[in-house]
Amino acid sequence: MSTVDDDSALVAAALTVWLDGFTFVDRPADEVTGLLVDSIVEWGRSQRWRVYRRAPSVFPLPPPYEDRRSDLDVAFARPVGRPVAIEVDRSDRQRSVEKLRAEADAGRIALWVRWGTGRFTDPGPPVHLVTCAVTARRGVTGGRVFSRVATSRPAPAHTAVSEAAAARELFDS
Repeated sequence: MSTVDDDSALVAAALTVWLDGFTFVDRPADEVTGLLVDSIVEWGRSQRWRVYRRAPSVFPLPPPYEDRRSDLDVAFARPVGRPVAIEVDRSDRQRSVEKLRAEADAGRIALWVRWGTGRFTDPGPPVHLVTCAVTARRGVTGGRVFSRVATSRPAPAHTAVSEAAAARELFDS
């Protein structure tokens, strides 16, 4: 769906900027996904959008559950603009792409938040990819744990005091 009022790329870019500050240390995979969903919910609330966790999707479940609907990780209703549908995944799940394409076909902005250590395959329009790169290592219990430090931290402020002046000040006190 490409219209003059299509702000889907701006919404995806805004979520990307929000997640640049998303940090955690040594968390198992299920916790990372939960923390990401929590952060996305917080972002939506900061925009003053209505937030829905586990929102019903237009995409049906596979047989024998085809009479039911799948859920989205997060959805937003915005006072202005199309609703937003979000899936959060560590793996490259084709079902998530299909679900998000169905959401886009239904008029929603479709965002796929992918997190992990490897390459992220862009699903292509109309689904927007938002990535969250992490590092992984073996934890103390032997399982994999994941960490992320902010990618856009500002440099610390430095004074223009020379080393000689700093040394004089140190020894004069």
